[in-house]
Formats: sequence, C-alpha cells, structure tokens
Amino acid sequence: MERTLSIIKPDGVKRGLIGEVIKRLEANGIRIAAMKMIHMTKEVAQGFYAVHKEKPFFDSLTDFMSSGPIVVMVLEGEDVIKRYRELMGATNYKEAKPGTIRADFATDIEKNVVHGSDAPETAKTEIAYFFSELEIC
Repeated sequence: MERTLSIIKPDGVKRGLIGEVIKRLEANGIRIAAMKMIHMTKEVAQGFYAVHKEKPFFDSLTDFMSSGPIVVMVLEGEDVIKRYRELMGATNYKEAKPGTIRADFATDIEKNVVHGSDAPETAKTEIAYFFSELEIC
C-alpha cells in the first residue's frame, strides 16, 4: 500500500472546493488516512518548498501557500502517487486533461488548487513534514 501527500491549496479552500476534491478522491478509490486544516506561516512554507529555494518562483509560491488555510491529507492506495497525479492533472492547468481537478478548477499555474507528491521518497518526506505516525490511521 502506497502513501502520498495531498494539499488543497489556499485558493481551493477559499473557493469552497474541499468537498469536491475529497469527493473525487473517494470516487477514485483513494483512501484518506489523515487530514487536517492548517495555516502555514511564511517560514513553514519556505521549509516545505526548500527544494525550490533558488528558483525564481520561490517567493511568490511561499507567499501564496502562506496566504490562507490549506488542507493537508495523507492518501493511501495501490499506485496512489500515480493515480492522484493523474486525477490532479498537469501543473500547468492549460495542459491538464479535461475532467482533472486542475483543468476544472485552476485559475493560473500557481493557483492550481492541489499539490501531490511526485515520488515515493518525496511522499515520505512531505508526509513527515506535516504528520506524525500517530496521526495517520
């Protein structure tokens, strides 16, 4: 059983899309093993996105991700990383397939509603950033 991290970003929370994202997860047989709403500080966002520190979008990204509440979840299932990334759609919502979360709801490349881990190693690190093992059911 594989695990991945999911984030409903501030734009998704603000626009009332939490239920829609969860509905799509469950409709695709993806189990939610942990979930909570938090509001990251700029410093916490910088720590989470530290791999992008030297990239030109780092400040904009961390400002956005600390601009409002987010919902972080641990998702579980067979090939869940691949399946969730397909459900999310391409990072650039203009390239996302119709019916994906980003194609249906994103408003720009940064405000693309959701985040998901891209590999098992990344998922493990990202999950540990937000959850202790005691919080994962």
